[in-house]
Amino acid sequence: MPNRFRAPGRVNLIGEHTDYNQGFVLPIAIDLACTVTTEPAPEWTVTSRQFGETCVLSENGVPGERKRGHWTDYVLGVVREFGSGRPPLHLTVDSAVPVGSGLSSSASLEVSLALACLEGQPIPPMELVRRVHQVETDFIGLPCGIMDQYISVFGRLGHAVLIDCRSQQSHLVPLPAGVEYVVINTMVKHALATSAYATRVAECAADAAALGVTSLREAVISGGRPRARHIISENARVLEFVAACERGDLAAMGQLMFASHLSLREDYEVSCPELDFLVDQAAQFPGVYGARMTGGGFGGCAIALVNAGDATAFEQTITDAYQGRFGRTPGVYRVTPSDGAA
Repeated sequence: MPNRFRAPGRVNLIGEHTDYNQGFVLPIAIDLACTVTTEPAPEWTVTSRQFGETCVLSENGVPGERKRGHWTDYVLGVVREFGSGRPPLHLTVDSAVPVGSGLSSSASLEVSLALACLEGQPIPPMELVRRVHQVETDFIGLPCGIMDQYISVFGRLGHAVLIDCRSQQSHLVPLPAGVEYVVINTMVKHALATSAYATRVAECAADAAALGVTSLREAVISGGRPRARHIISENARVLEFVAACERGDLAAMGQLMFASHLSLREDYEVSCPELDFLVDQAAQFPGVYGARMTGGGFGGCAIALVNAGDATAFEQTITDAYQGRFGRTPGVYRVTPSDGAA
């Protein structure tokens, strides 16, 4: 009988681009997830329900050594890390996390695949996180922080997770009642996103060196450097947001989200017209406490913190406004803070 393994995507409530600067982030795991089903097979193969493809991953009976410039690179990297030396499997991938949305479709895929390759063998959760993160950085080649893999493993129903990306320690943050988390997908991913991400990583490293610190986590002044200014201020906003959560201050939480977006737009320069429009429209809706872009930027999604009783009206209003401005229908998802991988 096939075995099934599940790992969720994520929404980062606040703390953007701080993870690879060893800073603070506050994501939630969401009820959009990737599921991998396993069956014994003569060689390593993978089927994607979303792409309608089946691909062979083996070369001479063992996982291949090289990337192919294809979505299966994520699968191959995980299989090489977790599946080498065991009998091959046919892996069937079925994901509800929209690809290219900034909701961590890659991490949910990687974590669910790793569990599938292990097939119930115990592994310490942090070892799972670190090894899957290593696949992303070393095999895929994206210089990302550890947040996405971490929250996919450690998410908890009804909670955000405050992650210190330097110590890799975390604690659960209970979320206030009476609000909905509405994600609006621009349905665009500008070509600049991939190259600009690596550029921002390099710019932050250069700023840290110029300020005489090992990472911008240690910086207390920006020296007029806008990238550093965003990281320093964003780390402070994360901790202020957590304090606001703990006292149930939704208005303060919302204002911090708006401030985060402004910093990402002006100092970090990773927003785009579509994201700015969504946040501006959300700010005009009476039932919205706050909104910001979430994810790497240059497209993808915005997240809005909405009074529960106003969520349906907000979803329709934001959809109509976006269609009227850009001529396309956004994806709208009302997500629930959820448990991690299983």
